[in-house]
Amino acid sequence: MPSIIKRWRLAFIAAVFMIFSLHYLHSRRNIWNYGSNYIPSISRPHLPDGKIHWSKLPERYPVTSHIPLPTGKPKKIPQIQNTPPKEDAAQKEERLKRLAAVKESFVHSWEGYKAHAWLRDEVSPLSGSWKDTFGGWAATLVDSLDTLWIMGLKEDFEIAVQSIEQIDFTTTNEKEINVFETTIRYMGGFLAAYDVSGEKYPGLLLKAVEVAELLMSCFDTPNRMPIPRWDWKKYLEGGDQIAPRRALVSEPGSLTLEFTRLSQLTGNPKYYDAVQRISNEFEKSQNSTRYPGLWPVSVDMQKLRFDEDTIFSLGGMADSLYEYLPKQYMILGGVLDQPKKMYENFISVAQEKMFFSILNEKNQKIKVSGDIRIKGIGESTTPELMPRGQHLTCFTGGMIGIASRIFNRPSELALAEELTHGCIWAYDSSPNGIAPEIFSVVPCLKNHDCTYSKEKWYDVLAEIYTHPITNTKADTEKKLDGVVEDRRLSPGFTAVDDRRYILRPEAIESVFIMWRITGDRKYVDAAWRMFRAIERVCRTEIASAAVMDVTVTVSVKNHEKKEKEGKDKKGKSKDKKEKEQHFAKNLGGLSAENDEDDEDDEDGVQQLDSMESFWLAETLKYFYLCFEEWDVVSLDEWVLNTEAHPLRRVRG
Repeated sequence: MPSIIKRWRLAFIAAVFMIFSLHYLHSRRNIWNYGSNYIPSISRPHLPDGKIHWSKLPERYPVTSHIPLPTGKPKKIPQIQNTPPKEDAAQKEERLKRLAAVKESFVHSWEGYKAHAWLRDEVSPLSGSWKDTFGGWAATLVDSLDTLWIMGLKEDFEIAVQSIEQIDFTTTNEKEINVFETTIRYMGGFLAAYDVSGEKYPGLLLKAVEVAELLMSCFDTPNRMPIPRWDWKKYLEGGDQIAPRRALVSEPGSLTLEFTRLSQLTGNPKYYDAVQRISNEFEKSQNSTRYPGLWPVSVDMQKLRFDEDTIFSLGGMADSLYEYLPKQYMILGGVLDQPKKMYENFISVAQEKMFFSILNEKNQKIKVSGDIRIKGIGESTTPELMPRGQHLTCFTGGMIGIASRIFNRPSELALAEELTHGCIWAYDSSPNGIAPEIFSVVPCLKNHDCTYSKEKWYDVLAEIYTHPITNTKADTEKKLDGVVEDRRLSPGFTAVDDRRYILRPEAIESVFIMWRITGDRKYVDAAWRMFRAIERVCRTEIASAAVMDVTVTVSVKNHEKKEKEGKDKKGKSKDKKEKEQHFAKNLGGLSAENDEDDEDDEDGVQQLDSMESFWLAETLKYFYLCFEEWDVVSLDEWVLNTEAHPLRRVRG
């Protein structure tokens, strides 16, 4: 009798275990499938793999009282988008053809990533290898999630979502984790995919929490300021956790959107608390820097000193700090005035010297955002303009356009248009139709005649390239003709400081925003010119590539191109070649290869074996949205982070 009872007991235990196991496996599977509401714990055991894994340690400097999310009824923020422009049948047909061309370009690069670099950070578009540049956590996959959804590529979205369960954010080969990049690409990517898919994939929110929990450890410092380049192994070993004496200002200053949205979705105030403490310090310091109203490129986050550096810019190392001010106001539904006040303080100062008009052949009213250097010491200081543009500063037109609407500053919409057209001009002026990374131009002085003449252009070039001027005017002009030819300078340019194009999105970002604000078709026509030029120069057999120099002739050669067996002499299968010829026809005759000899043209564009994930996350998304229906990713419903990840707005 006891043996029978024992057998029944064992059978019962086995049955319970089987039911529990099946339920658990079903639940685990459901978090990655459509329609699931199950969110498991983020803690899970790690199987032995020989790697060091991050784990949460007891906080050394715990927060005793969290700053809560602002409460209150969201304000009725003024509408950003214009009414949809009317289009006739021909215009609609043209728009849909352009839309299809952009989508095809995305699919081409996405398929290259899938085939050659799946679950790696980046695909190498020439060699077909892969790179891990952002922790080895599948940056391109995560960055592309919301773009896949927006473009209607739902099957690929499902595959990608199921694959992200394999990403282990507790370990990386990197010594230091870049907190800013991890926030905007990974946390932003997961949050946006969760939002745009209607919150039907809770595994995406789970992954955002995983990333956030990892990054929260870098805030565990005496003053609760983050360590932007965080040595995670040192943390595990119990090493000092102190904010740095020198940090690029955009890195601590551009975390607000993602952490705030995570607090909104989870109800946990600690994420918002972490970034609001940073915002409070930036607010305190805004009028005590060397150029009051703006923050310098580098700051001391340990001693909270913002008055040491003398360089001010809206370009690299600073850009998204300013970009996030109006966006943080929107994500919070307008219930916190702080970001609005900080924006208004900064923009009034930036307009005085930072934004300048450009001498140009067509005498267009266009501007560029330059850099400021503070000269002198003590009270005898002078802001000096450095008249150069950066591709990174091209976001300013869109930022000012949005702010002109939501903050009721209508007079600044013209400034937004002038800045956007300045970047369009930089594209149109290039021999390849693509703007370089950094360029210097002839500024138009205030209250001076800015009508173009070659003489005015050459006068500025002479100051740069012919010191001391001892020759005759004819000799000087001859020398400058040589300078212009050798350096491939278009009229109005004085230098091309960085000739690369690395598939950046900032120019098309502002073009898209101004299109939605104004409804003026000149913006979508500019977008199409830009897209055609980029496809013509950057497309490869595998994906799309950065280029070394946008000022050379329009023929293309592939740097480090590998010959592959079974392909024709152009390195393409017959089917692939026919597909690209069809695509070239849709582009109006432009393709990635102009003729059979382009590849051997030593004067051709040198493609680089690099495709950053923002090509799929940002650049192609903005191009696509220029030709999509007016209400898709409406600026009145979504806030796009600095990686173009749409986060749902709180609306009044």
